[in-house]
Amino acid sequence: MAYRTRTYIAGDWTGDSDLIGRLYEWNDGDYWGLHFNDAHELTQARDTSLNCSIKSSLRERLDCSKAFVLVVGESTLGLRAGSCAYCRDYGKYYQRCCRGRHADLRSYVEYECDYAAEHIEKIVVLYNYASVHREKCPEALRYEGLHLPAYRMNGDRTANWCYQDIKRAICG
Repeated sequence: MAYRTRTYIAGDWTGDSDLIGRLYEWNDGDYWGLHFNDAHELTQARDTSLNCSIKSSLRERLDCSKAFVLVVGESTLGLRAGSCAYCRDYGKYYQRCCRGRHADLRSYVEYECDYAAEHIEKIVVLYNYASVHREKCPEALRYEGLHLPAYRMNGDRTANWCYQDIKRAICG
């Protein structure tokens, strides 16, 4: 069993890159005071790897994580990347892996959320909105952990990041 000292960030890395990038910016900048050990620094999988190999790599990172942060945005529930149904070795007719491996039709995010719900105690769900929209959160975490918006709207219709709330949720 590995020591759980890392923070694992999951989400739609294309659609919600503004918020995910902001988390890393706060973590890398000494000014902000938000510091976490990123689980994604542990192991890397190539983009050409099989989905099951990538999920194995994800599991290694999750096993070393004490905190799981899910960024929820507009497309989170619709993500399908990582499903064996999209793998070249998945036999659609027989609905199984041609390599004899277990076929997992969950996306990477669904897999990460299911695993986190079972194995990680500290779960933070950040919504890339000014309010919480639980209906956009994967079901495994919909009522697990702490849910909070990433920013607040001001009276002049500008937004401010909820930095202190996010910092407390991740580091506190």
